[in-house]
Amino acid sequence: MSFFSKILNVLGINTANAADEAEIPSADSTPDVAAHGAIPVVDVVAQLEQKAAANPQKLNWKTSIVDLLKLLDLDSSLTARKELATELGCPANLMEDSAQMNMWLHKQVLARIAENGGNIPADLLD
Repeated sequence: MSFFSKILNVLGINTANAADEAEIPSADSTPDVAAHGAIPVVDVVAQLEQKAAANPQKLNWKTSIVDLLKLLDLDSSLTARKELATELGCPANLMEDSAQMNMWLHKQVLARIAENGGNIPADLLD
């Protein structure tokens, strides 16, 4: 399982998408494009806010990839973040500067969560 898949899995996004994929229409059924074409939306914001409120550390998932990974109980070490950055296609010049890599990685992770059905606010995606 890829690192990013672990993020989606913890958020329940893979679970929702897997349920959709498991639904195979029978040969005599009429396909319902509206029902199968949309990605189910997962309330990621509520999940992360709830986890942040319950966490004894002051973690800000909206600005920090390290805090986001900690809230999801995933490895937030530099090695793990470099693995995730490589998986998501981080430019080599950003990989050399951990601060730049972290900012790029945070934006990419939020954008890809949104692409997979997570309700990430637009102001966090620019």
